[in-house]
Amino acid sequence: MFDGFKKFIARGNMVDMAVGVVMGGAVTAVVTAIVEGVINPFIAMIFGKPNMDNLLAFTFNGATVSFGKVLTSLINFLIIAVAVYFCIVMPINKLRDITERQMAKLRGDKGDVAAEEPAISPEEQTVILLQEIRDSLAAQQTAPADVPSAVQNAVKPIEK
Repeated sequence: MFDGFKKFIARGNMVDMAVGVVMGGAVTAVVTAIVEGVINPFIAMIFGKPNMDNLLAFTFNGATVSFGKVLTSLINFLIIAVAVYFCIVMPINKLRDITERQMAKLRGDKGDVAAEEPAISPEEQTVILLQEIRDSLAAQQTAPADVPSAVQNAVKPIEK
């Protein structure tokens, strides 16, 4: 029962969902404090305005376009992304690597799991398979005498 629960919690999509909840909730308050307490005062020193919300803003026919609000949101997003990556994603990936190494040791696998060659992509597998088929057909070109000549003529070697 607990093994199934551990597998459920350790699944990648559960971790992704947890990261999303953290990004949306707890980290937002910290990022807002950093932006309002550190970044906006620096902007006020440079541009003479306390925040970027009205920076590069103009009004035309009663409609206000504010590029500063977009810039503020972009900075908030980047700070949240950096915080989540370094505080959540990296430690979880490190923990997964350690867990894989420990499981490999328990299974008696030789070598470092992280040092293994990366898996071959599906495209590379297809190319390798086609090359093997080509080589097999070329080897069959020297057909035995009991094979009719029509069959021998149908199988033509593939030029390399």
